Amino acid sequence: MQMQIWLLIIVIVSAVVAGLIIGFFVSQKYTKKYLSENPPINEDMIRMMYSQMGRKPSEKQVRQIMASMNIGTKK
Repeated sequence: MQMQIWLLIIVIVSAVVAGLIIGFFVSQKYTKKYLSENPPINEDMIRMMYSQMGRKPSEKQVRQIMASMNIGTKK
């Protein structure tokens, strides 16, 4: 009887750990997919930010900012 209780505890703990590991990787994959489909900032937002500062950005400036922001996210 005593051995069955320890076996039950081990099974429950291992199931919780496996669930946490699987949940972590599934949520990480979902988050990466969501951010690639819906980037937090896009070119129109950069243009609007420049216009609020009273400037009209060139296309080169917009591309440079997008490239500098995408360096850390692309792997």
